[in-house]
Amino acid sequence: MRVITGSAGGRRLLELEGLETRPTTSRVKEGVFSALQFDVGGRRVLDLFAGTGQMGIECLSRGAASAVFVDRRKDAFELVKKNLDLTGLRDRARVVNGDSLAFLAGTKESFDLVFLDPPYASGLLEQALERLAAPEFDILAPYGIIVAEHPAERRPAIPAGCRLRKTYRYGKIAVTLFCREGNE
Repeated sequence: MRVITGSAGGRRLLELEGLETRPTTSRVKEGVFSALQFDVGGRRVLDLFAGTGQMGIECLSRGAASAVFVDRRKDAFELVKKNLDLTGLRDRARVVNGDSLAFLAGTKESFDLVFLDPPYASGLLEQALERLAAPEFDILAPYGIIVAEHPAERRPAIPAGCRLRKTYRYGKIAVTLFCREGNE
């Protein structure tokens, strides 16, 4: 698992042991960043259910203004910090060890780009999308983009106030991009 391009391009990232974390495959990651190539620079990024932190780190490497990484697992929290140190990107990052849904409910921050890749069978993707779209939270910035990874056979419902940008299929995995309404 490597950073594709940017200031940390080519750097190898550390991975978590065991089967509890399912890192985004290189093919999927390359496809996502090909679709987002003009939507990363200068953006505020949220990598929810961060795991290794590779999606947010890729954004920082490509010029994102800042990134917040959230994961409930202590080992993932520590690994994201190590990966940020390995890539020299820690200065624009904040790593939170805690529940992702609680973070969404409690944050006062606004994000331009949000990555969601929770365990597939957990129901957390739908809950996170619902919270991101809820007017009382107002977490997704105007013109914000949500990147949701999910099983190909089960695309999540379009969150309130958003529109479907596109779904990309990679075998059994799919990635759906949602945009806050008003996007051109």
